Amino acid sequence: MSHIGKRDAGYDAQASKRRIDITLNEDLLRAAQSYTDNLSGTIESLLAAWMQDESRKRDDDLEHRRKVVAAWNAFDEKHGRFADEWSRDFVPEDQDR
Repeated sequence: MSHIGKRDAGYDAQASKRRIDITLNEDLLRAAQSYTDNLSGTIESLLAAWMQDESRKRDDDLEHRRKVVAAWNAFDEKHGRFADEWSRDFVPEDQDR
């Protein structure tokens, strides 16, 4: 797995390394070590790819929400507020609608 470029990663890929403690399934760890001689680098690459994917999902969700708001606003401009015909029954006579 290739390293994600510094500019595209969303983090400084050249930052110093820091030792941390994590808990992993012992059998999974043993099996994974048989596939790579650099487990830390593999995990780092997988975590960076996961983070990039999550960031893309958030951006896509935000864009979808913006489009929904724009569509509702366009509907409102063209047809009026959806609930106006129903809410006038609940507004007192002396208030503006």
